Formats: sequence, structure tokens, C-alpha cells
Amino acid sequence: MRPLIGWYVHHHGRGHVTRLLAVLPHLDADVVCFSSLPRPDALPQHCTWVRLDRDDEVPEGGPRPDESDPTADGLLHWAPLGHVGHRARLATIAETLARRRIDTMVVDVSAEVVLLARLLGVATVVIAQPGRRDDPPHTLAFRAASRIIAPWPAGLLDLDHLRPVQDKVVHTGGISRFEGRDRPRPGSERSGVLLLGGAGGSAVSVEAIEAAARASGRRWASLGAGAGSVWADDPWDALCRAEVVVSWAGQNAVADLAAVGAKAVVVPQERPFEEQATTALALQRAGLAIVPDGWPDPDEWPGLVDRAATLEPDWDRWQVVGAARRAAAVIEAVAADAPSGGDR
Repeated sequence: MRPLIGWYVHHHGRGHVTRLLAVLPHLDADVVCFSSLPRPDALPQHCTWVRLDRDDEVPEGGPRPDESDPTADGLLHWAPLGHVGHRARLATIAETLARRRIDTMVVDVSAEVVLLARLLGVATVVIAQPGRRDDPPHTLAFRAASRIIAPWPAGLLDLDHLRPVQDKVVHTGGISRFEGRDRPRPGSERSGVLLLGGAGGSAVSVEAIEAAARASGRRWASLGAGAGSVWADDPWDALCRAEVVVSWAGQNAVADLAAVGAKAVVVPQERPFEEQATTALALQRAGLAIVPDGWPDPDEWPGLVDRAATLEPDWDRWQVVGAARRAAAVIEAVAADAPSGGDR
């Protein structure tokens, strides 16, 4: 019988669902996905999608969830008291885990879902995030996990909070949806600057982006940030044709830069637990990208873009090739070792 895998997908931005879709083709298992996000069109046939209630909306006539002791005095990250959506989403996960007798639960990311699954006797695979995550909820979730996938290369991004559980950690390298993608047919040389904005939010204003573009002396195109920008579900061609890519420092963005071999200026955005700042520092130390301290002033952009254009980054060090397959192998191994729950 094929293993049955559960997979929790956090709803912030598009990075978590993008990573799911990159790994799914390599999984020899049936998969039940849980998320507040709508079902993605590209979901493979061997997967089903369970839509969860939101746990961060303010109920009509009720208190704000962030004012309802959501951390349980620091023990958890998010469990607001009396929130109907929060209660319903966890109940849906618990009911499905019990009814479908899921072998293993992949969690990307939620300390509470890790603990819920483990309390129900389901082995968990936690997908780790960079940053400083030595707080009690993260520590508890990492200890409860059967395995921890770190989607970056060992040695370039070593985190202190994973050292106590290092026997569980598997560094897969950066997981990119573009691994192995053929480049567009040659038609023109690389030219211009591509600003690759993410869906997770940014403190950089449209005015700051426009000022940078004017000052740089180069043609800019913008995907996901800035005036006149558009959202591209598949920015591969634009990435391949850009002379320099300006990007935030999210895990998927960095893996995509590695997949294309980009010459890049990486500007980390403010995220919980210093996630992007930690990643950007690792890129800077490895000589893989130009990393300014915050969004630069307009007069700094010509020099930054010139420096990035002369980089010869060894993106092979980010180990994108085979990363999604390595992540799938970890998940399959945990499912194979999980005690049988009986017939489904």
C-alpha cells in the first residue's frame, strides 16, 4: 500500500505552497494537503486539498486574535483563545489525521500543527526556516519532530538552534521549482535589471523603487513590487534574460536565483526571527550576491548594479540540483519507518 502523507502549508506569501509543488512530483505517496490557501491549479493528481478556516481574522463582535493570549504566555506561537477559525482548523486536521490514518505529517510551518500531529501519534517532518529560532515553541517543535528538513546547504547556513537536534536534520540544499528547467532559446543577450518582489510583503516603497531605477542608469522591469509591476506565476524567462536581479532574501527566491545562476543584489526584508537577514548574510559571506544594508539610497544603485554585474557566483554551492528529490526521500523514509495504524 502506498504511504499516505499529510502536508501542512502555511498561508503567508507563496513560498510554502511553491516548495510543496516542487517536492510533490518526487514523492511516491498519496498526499493530503492542509492550508487556508485555495487549491493550486498545478496540484498533482495523487494529492487532495483540504481547505482550512483562517485563524487570524477578527470575528464580528469578538476580540482581535492577537489580543486573546495567542502565545499561551510564550509557550506557543499562535493559539488565540476562543477563536472559532483557529479551533475549526485544528479540529479539521485532527479529524482527517484520524479518519485517513495518515502515516506522516510534513509541517511547513507551524509549531502548533507539529505538536497536534505528534500528540495524535503521527510522525512529523518539520521544514525548518532560517533565522534565530531558539524560542520555546520552536525548540519544542524541533524536539517533537522525527526529522527536520533544512532547505539550504550545510556549511553555508549553520544555525545554532538546530545544533541540539542535529541528528534529525537533513540539509537538502535550496529547493527550487526551476531545477532542471531548460533556458529560453537565445534571442538576445542579458540586459537590464529585474526586480523580483515576493508575495510576503515589503517595507520598500514604490517611490524608493522608482528612484533606484532612475538612478541606476539601466532599464528596470519589476515583478511583484514597484509601479507598473505585475505578478508572474512563472518568472523563469525574465530571470534568465536579466543582467542583474534585485531580490528579497526568501528561501524560494534564493533557490530560484541559484537555479538560474543569477548575478544578484539581495535586499533582505524584515521577517519574524530575522529569517531573511540570516539568509542574506550567508549569501554575502559566500560571495554569491551583493547584499546592502537595507534599501540603498538612489546614488548607491549605479555602483551596486555594476558590482553585481561583474560577479561570478558559484551558485552550485547552494545545491539546488537534487534538493527536491532529497526532501522527498526524507519524507518517504519517515513514512516507511512509522508504525502501521492499521487498514485505512
